[in-house]
Amino acid sequence: MEFFFFLLAALLPAIFLWLYIWRKDTQKEPTSWLLKAFLWGVFICVPVAIVEMGIGYVLFGEGGKPTSYLGTTTLAFFVAAIPEETFKLLALWYVLRKNPYFDEHFDGIVYAVCVGLGFASFENIGYVFGDNGGMVTAIFRALLAVPGHYAFAILMGYYYSVYHFVDHSPRVAVCVLLVPILAHGIYDSIAMTGMVNPIVGGISFFVLVFFCIKMHRFSRNKVTALIERDKDRNNKWEA
Repeated sequence: MEFFFFLLAALLPAIFLWLYIWRKDTQKEPTSWLLKAFLWGVFICVPVAIVEMGIGYVLFGEGGKPTSYLGTTTLAFFVAAIPEETFKLLALWYVLRKNPYFDEHFDGIVYAVCVGLGFASFENIGYVFGDNGGMVTAIFRALLAVPGHYAFAILMGYYYSVYHFVDHSPRVAVCVLLVPILAHGIYDSIAMTGMVNPIVGGISFFVLVFFCIKMHRFSRNKVTALIERDKDRNNKWEA
């Protein structure tokens, strides 16, 4: 019984966030394509873990941990943010490259969130059932980590759609990957300060909460922007 309770605690945050985005989509995507995107988010966890272990070994040695804030920032960006967001983008590209239903601006966010929450769900299960897991871990990750992956996905999906439908400039192309990497890297950099100094880590928790609030407001604006683009386009067609 405890197993299913923890499993539910690990998965519910992703389910609720996904339902929020799904309800926002006025032209629902086929379930098979949504499931495909979600499963690709799960599948990439394996190569991501391998790449992260390799980079971590090169940077910090076997079992090594950063002992400075520069080290934690390096860990946040090069071991976590860059590999994870790169593989998410590859998964999103693979799902959308021949997807005939990718025909609205908001679809980029819908599919990106599927990939991101697929990744976050599998990762969350690992943390909740890990050595330092349990209900406290599940609660903290439900409030911060899973919504973090959700926000990173919105940013990636937004710029992916803008590049695909609106602006093929190199600047937008770079933003597709760079913006979620920056958001992810900053998030992890703040969250990892406790590895160097627990007191600073405690103070940084409040900075992290503030950053998450700002990031989610920014992401929500991106959701609204693409919904409005689709409404304007549909109104022009009807006229």
